[in-house]
Amino acid sequence: MKRIVLILVAVLVITGSVFGEGRLQSTSSQKAALVFQTDFGLKDGAVSAMKGVAYGVDSRLFMADITHEIPPYSIWDAAYRLYQTAEYWPEGTVFVSVVDPGVGTERKSIVLRTNNNQYFVTPDNGTLTLIAEKYGISEIREIDEESNRLTGSEKSYTFYGRDVYAYTGARLAAGILTFENVGKKLPNEIVSLPYRKAEFRNGSLYGTIPALDIQYGNVWTNIDRAVSAGFNLAINKNYLIEISYDNTVVYSGVIPFVNTFDDVPEGDPLMYYNSLDCLSFAINMDSFADTHGISYGGEWQVRISAVN
Repeated sequence: MKRIVLILVAVLVITGSVFGEGRLQSTSSQKAALVFQTDFGLKDGAVSAMKGVAYGVDSRLFMADITHEIPPYSIWDAAYRLYQTAEYWPEGTVFVSVVDPGVGTERKSIVLRTNNNQYFVTPDNGTLTLIAEKYGISEIREIDEESNRLTGSEKSYTFYGRDVYAYTGARLAAGILTFENVGKKLPNEIVSLPYRKAEFRNGSLYGTIPALDIQYGNVWTNIDRAVSAGFNLAINKNYLIEISYDNTVVYSGVIPFVNTFDDVPEGDPLMYYNSLDCLSFAINMDSFADTHGISYGGEWQVRISAVN
């Protein structure tokens, strides 16, 4: 009997598998990271349920979060926070993003592989607008919701985050599911959200406010270094800043362009490049957004001009 047990163990080691949780699990410790984002908040058990599903797929998965505080139903915020974060995760990372106001409807559930070999599991509702632009689309698969669904959830229509997206993402990250077996291949086209891109025109920089640095109230624009290159920004020089909402000026002021917050006295405004290399406005040790009543979105526009 002892010899038979040893033979069985040897066979399992050679084939690279061990039994566990009622299925075969790979013994390889090389798993892709699984990164979650939702608008669920953390007041109830929704996020924990998603992670429980992933843990049940493979208890060795490394799981992390972007945020679960996306404003309810805000697909734009989901798109921007993926754009803000994905660059710093390695090749092969699987992102599960669930901001899904159309849950249970005919919108497609997809996995998009980018040209830099990251995977995004999400409803095709505009969430991937900025990711597709930044990294390009290698291939898109529509999730086969019959074969790639948590067992026992077939009659559930309102928690795809748990039943389909977390389950599929976990199996991809664990190496149990290949990308080709996610479902049928789709054209390399996604639902995209319209937005105004930054530009340098007639001697001024124009852009929008895609997001706030929420914790500190700094105002981020989409005007990056490439767009502003022809404007010839100079450190410690003052510039005229105009911020409008729906074509009505909300803020107009002259502020300096500096490297960091402490380059101006406490309580003074400044313009700087943020962590995404986009021009932003702040008040040293205070909230620019709260002080001047500024929010974000496509209706919020920015103009930066030289001071005459």
